[in-house]
Amino acid sequence: MVNSAKKIKLAGNRCVMVCERGIMFGYNDLIVDPRNLEWMRAANCPVVADVTHSLQQPAGRKGLNKCFLVWLDGGGVASEGLCELIPCIARTAVAVGVDGIFMEVHDDPLNAPVDGPTQWPLRNLEELLEELMVIARVNKGKQRFNIDLTPFRD
Repeated sequence: MVNSAKKIKLAGNRCVMVCERGIMFGYNDLIVDPRNLEWMRAANCPVVADVTHSLQQPAGRKGLNKCFLVWLDGGGVASEGLCELIPCIARTAVAVGVDGIFMEVHDDPLNAPVDGPTQWPLRNLEELLEELMVIARVNKGKQRFNIDLTPFRD
């Protein structure tokens, strides 16, 4: 991310942010590694967590989703998602100290035309955002510790 952000800035765009969207691990699973949120700070620009994208399961995984599975005409399976984990990933990102959260929200996720399995229900948005704001106010995730590795002596 550091090199990508640097190239964009060198091209004249000073409005750059970096975004964690999950890393493909194995088949059909995106994983969010909170260490990435800290390491992305080296790009010297705001760090954003795309909470809903990071919970997609490309090509679906029948039976694992607590929300729903979308079958396509012709027998294929649309990308599935783990919407029940949206609060978990959002809380983690805010506790680490991200500068922003991106979430896809819909008033009727079951009928959303795109990414329904990872849409957060609009009716639950205010409650989740209020909780995230409390976490953001008390966390010190953006402050680096000055770690002293010398032997401790009283």
